[in-house]
Amino acid sequence: MAMAREVLNSYSLRRVVLSHSRWGISSLGSSLEESNHRVDTMIHESNSSMKFTDEKGDCISSNTCKDNYQWRRQETLCSKQFYKNPSFARNQRIDSTGGLSDTQSRSYTTSSTDREKTDFSRQSYRGLPKYVKIVEVGPRDGLQNEKGIVPTSVKIELIKKLVSSGLSVIEATSFVSPKWVPQGFEAALASGAKEVAVFAAASESFSRSNINCTIDESLQRYRDVTLAAKQHAIPVRGYVSCVVGCPVEGPVPPSKVAYVAKALHEMGCFEISLGDTIGVGTPGTVVPMLEAVMAVVPLEKLGVHFHDTYGQSLSNILISLQMGISVVDSSVAGLGGCPYAKGASGNVATEDVVYMLNGLGIKTNVDLGKLMSAGEFICRHLGRQSGSKAAVALSRSTANASKL
Repeated sequence: MAMAREVLNSYSLRRVVLSHSRWGISSLGSSLEESNHRVDTMIHESNSSMKFTDEKGDCISSNTCKDNYQWRRQETLCSKQFYKNPSFARNQRIDSTGGLSDTQSRSYTTSSTDREKTDFSRQSYRGLPKYVKIVEVGPRDGLQNEKGIVPTSVKIELIKKLVSSGLSVIEATSFVSPKWVPQGFEAALASGAKEVAVFAAASESFSRSNINCTIDESLQRYRDVTLAAKQHAIPVRGYVSCVVGCPVEGPVPPSKVAYVAKALHEMGCFEISLGDTIGVGTPGTVVPMLEAVMAVVPLEKLGVHFHDTYGQSLSNILISLQMGISVVDSSVAGLGGCPYAKGASGNVATEDVVYMLNGLGIKTNVDLGKLMSAGEFICRHLGRQSGSKAAVALSRSTANASKL
C-alpha cells in the first residue's frame, strides 16, 4: 500500500482492480505486508487527469498460470471471411515509422505513397479500427513476476515515462486479499478510486486452483462488488482468464468463455478483457472464441490480452482487430511471464503492438520513441535486454547509424 500512497501523492486515484487470491505475491515492489487486501492500480490519463485501476493477483489477475501439460491441437471451423488469402500488389509497402519522437534519431521506413497505402488497406484490411486503446500492464502484470523487489521509486519513474509516451491506461501495482473481495473494494473506495476491475476465469480447474472457488462462486462475489460500485456510481471493468487454454484442462471451449463474459457484462462491467493466460492461442482458436463472446457481449465492450509464449500474440491481435476489437492490453518491453508456467513468456510487448499499429495506419496517440525510452529505463534496472523485437531492432539501427 505504501507504493499506491506514494503514487497517489502525484496522481489522482480514478480506478482500482479487485481480486480474491490464495496465492501470495512477493515481487510487487513495496512490501505487501502493509496491506491485507490487494488492489491493482491502473493509471488513466484523460484530459490531463490520471485514473487508477486495481486488479487482482497471481495467475488470474495477471493472466498467467501453471503450464505443465502438453498442449493439444484443437481443430476448429472458423469463419471463412477471416482466412481468405489477402492479395498483395507486387510493390506495395507500408510506412511503419509513425509515432517516433522528433527528438529520437530513429528513422526507419519502407516508404509508400498515400495512394499505395490506401489501396493496400482497402484490399486487405477492411474493417480495422481507426483508433486502438492500449492498456499498459507492465508496471503491474510485468514486474510482479520478478524474483527481486523492484523499488517503489523505480516503478513510479517507469509509470511517469509511460504516461509521457501518451499511453492512456496504465496498471501500476497490486495488493492481495486472501479472504474477501468486497473488502478490497471498500479499501479502494476509501482511497478515492473512481473505477474498479474484477477477474474471473473460463476454466473451472483454474478458478479453483487460483482463487479456491468455482466460477459461479467467483461471479457471485463480483456481483456483490458491482452492486456496491453502482451505489457509488463507480464503473467496473471485467477480466476473463484462460480464454483459449488452461494449464490443467487444456483447450477451453468458447462457450465457457462466453458464459463468463456474459455474466460479467450482465452484472454491469463496462469493458471486458479476454486473456490468453498461457499464450497458446492462434488465430484458429481465437476467432471462434471471439465469435462466441461477440454473440452475447457487444463488440465495443471487448478487449484482448495476449501472452507471447508461442510467438502468436501479434497475429492474434491482428485477427482480433479484423473482427472489430479496438482495445488491446500489452506490456512495455514484453515484461511478464509466470513463475508457475515452464517456458511461458511475458505479455506482448507494447512497442511491438504500437509499431504494428503504426504500420497499419491505426492511431494510438502513443509516441514510440518515448515508449522505447521507458522500456530501456526498466530493462537497465532489471539488467536484461528488452523483450520487444521492434525496440531491439530500432535501437540497433540507431546505434549503427550513430557510428557513421
